[in-house]
Formats: sequence, structure tokens, C-alpha cells
Amino acid sequence: MSYNGGAVMAMKGKNCVAIAADRRFGIQAQMVTTDFQKIFPMGERLYIGLAGLATDVQTVFGPYYTEPVIAGLDPVTHEPFVCSLDLIGCPMITDDFVVSGTCSEQMYGMCESLWEPDMEPDHLFETISQAMLNAVDRDAISGMGVIVHIIEKDKITTRTLKTRMD
Repeated sequence: MSYNGGAVMAMKGKNCVAIAADRRFGIQAQMVTTDFQKIFPMGERLYIGLAGLATDVQTVFGPYYTEPVIAGLDPVTHEPFVCSLDLIGCPMITDDFVVSGTCSEQMYGMCESLWEPDMEPDHLFETISQAMLNAVDRDAISGMGVIVHIIEKDKITTRTLKTRMD
């Protein structure tokens, strides 16, 4: 997983969910671009974030060496849902947050410190943003900006955050 680097996380809030990813694409320590897309819409209120080999993120069929993070709202009840999968497809469904990528230890630490149950969308945005920004600052092969999607019943808000570019 450390060949291309990257970081993806998702958090539950009160009737909302957030998913965030860094924007760096590189080959180990060599930088290729700073605007690589790692989060993709899979449905009206369902997003997937892919951390892992960049070629597998863009592959349609084959074995995938990625660690997907799924975030969305149930289409009927609008309950928030977050899940991550390991390399062989074993799901981990939680009631708080999921992380994936090369700085997962840092993301776990930040999420455990900052996450609270039943956060409103603005508080959820601030929490996931601070968790991502602080985690990718401690990983040399992640970062170069963060994109955050806040998914609510009636709207989806997308914001891009600037980070250190070194």
C-alpha cells in the first residue's frame, strides 16, 4: 500500500456522513501530481474512497490492491453508513469512523481524539478536516491537499482544503 501513498477516511454524524481523501499521487517519494481523485460517487448519496495502487483505482476489472472506504446514507431511512474493506474484501462496519491508507495509525489517533457521536454537518466537517490535516502532515507520502464531501439528506457539500506542499 505504500507504493503510491494516500489517505482516506469517513465519519458518521447526526443524519449525515463525511468522506475525505488526500490529493497526492506519487511513486514512493517521487511526486507525480497534486490533484489525484480518490473519491468517486457510486450512487445518489453513496461515495467510495480508494487508497492503494493508483493503477488499480483506475482499473475496471482485475484484482484490486486497494483499501476501499464507503460512506453514504441509506436510500430509505437516510441513516449514515461507513464501512471499509481490506485487500481481500472483508468489510469492517463501524458506528463512528473508518480509515485507510499509509498514515492509518495517525488517522486512527486523530479520529479517536476528535470524533464525537451525533455531530451536526458543520461540526463533522471541522472534525474530519482537522483529523485529516493533522494525520497527513505526519506522513511523507500523503497530503498535498484534502477533499472533503459532506453527505446530507438534501445536499452534498464538497470542499477542498489546502495543506503543506512540501
